[in-house]
Amino acid sequence: MPTYEYACKACGEHLEVVQAFHDEPLQVCPSCGGSLRKVFGSIGIVFKGSGFYKTDSRSSGSARQQAATSGQQAGTTTTSSSSDSAA
Repeated sequence: MPTYEYACKACGEHLEVVQAFHDEPLQVCPSCGGSLRKVFGSIGIVFKGSGFYKTDSRSSGSARQQAATSGQQAGTTTTSSSSDSAA
């Protein structure tokens, strides 16, 4: 279950409450009886392991690179052989 942070609009007290997603948000401050508001902070996400970056999903000799290299070599070979046959 997630932990929610609330702040009192009247006294400024902060409190954290563990609530289920379907629970109603708190509205009354337990200290002074004032109204509460939810405090939204930054979300901390940590990616561990490989596969999260573009370079992690490919090896240095990937199939695309090998195909592109062999295609360029084939084009160069064809061009030189056609000039050889024209001579």
